[in-house]
Amino acid sequence: MVVIRLSRQGSTHSPKYRVAVADSRRAASKKYIEIVGRYNPLARGQEKKIELDLNKINEWIKKGAQPSDTVKSLIKKFEQHKTA
Repeated sequence: MVVIRLSRQGSTHSPKYRVAVADSRRAASKKYIEIVGRYNPLARGQEKKIELDLNKINEWIKKGAQPSDTVKSLIKKFEQHKTA
């Protein structure tokens, strides 16, 4: 099964995440199919907190990919922020 989930990057106490499309049998930080966004929970100044390519995400969901609960909430936040 193909899933859309977060893959942790960054250093200790400074997390950054990739929103990645991957096979569910692979480890979250290992091989992935495609990067469809980024999430920086500690964004400061001009840094963006959430960057998502909604077109690619929707294509993968149409193909059967299952987003994780966290990714679902990030998509909702991104859409709300984009329309506001």
